[in-house]
Amino acid sequence: MNKSVVTIQQAFRQLRLAETAEELPALLRQAEKASWTYLEFIEALTSFELRKREEKSIEKRLTWAKFPYHKPLHLFQLEEQTAITARQLKQLCEFQWLEQSYNLILLGPPGAGKTLLAVGLGIEAIQKGFQVYFITMGELIQLLKTEEFTRRSQIQLKRLRASDLVIIDDVMYMALDQREATLFFQLVHQLYEQSSLILTSNRSPEEWTELVGNQGMMTAILDRLLHRVEIIHMNNESHRLKHQQKIFND
Repeated sequence: MNKSVVTIQQAFRQLRLAETAEELPALLRQAEKASWTYLEFIEALTSFELRKREEKSIEKRLTWAKFPYHKPLHLFQLEEQTAITARQLKQLCEFQWLEQSYNLILLGPPGAGKTLLAVGLGIEAIQKGFQVYFITMGELIQLLKTEEFTRRSQIQLKRLRASDLVIIDDVMYMALDQREATLFFQLVHQLYEQSSLILTSNRSPEEWTELVGNQGMMTAILDRLLHRVEIIHMNNESHRLKHQQKIFND
């Protein structure tokens, strides 16, 4: 490698283009082999840098999303579902509903695939350029209750509020006291028509009111959540039970 290439690589690193600097020798060899024009070489150089930046951006947003696991949407076994068709799933993946601040509520018993579908849609949204945040209802309430005095809670909630899509898992699995209900209402109000929500729950919205002491507060929450919403009832056989690994042979 001649000195001029090394000098150019150092210049790229100073411009914070470290990966392009590393790739430069390979790109130069390709250019010589294929007799690229100057314009073709510059195009290859800039395309490589843009692609790497997009990959880094996706990786960063996947980390910030805090998914419980990384299972892309193709792992969601549509053929085992009666709640959603292939056409409907394709429509969800176009994310027009997200751009229009619609919400999605996935209802069904444990193991029906609610979280798997929510995570899959979240990963797909990140691939399309959206910012996503995943959190369980229990974790969310804890963050909201400690936001005033905990730096970690402040950082996490700042990312949540800046997200295009917020996924809240296991909504209303337990009762909320007056303060918790107020904090949850304030968050829903802040996100209203600004971000889309995917909520998973094994209880219908009609039952949520029973778990909050203040019915007026829950009515206000539901008013915002259900203004623009698609509710999917996933009353399938438990996916976990259907695919369980057994100790004893039948």
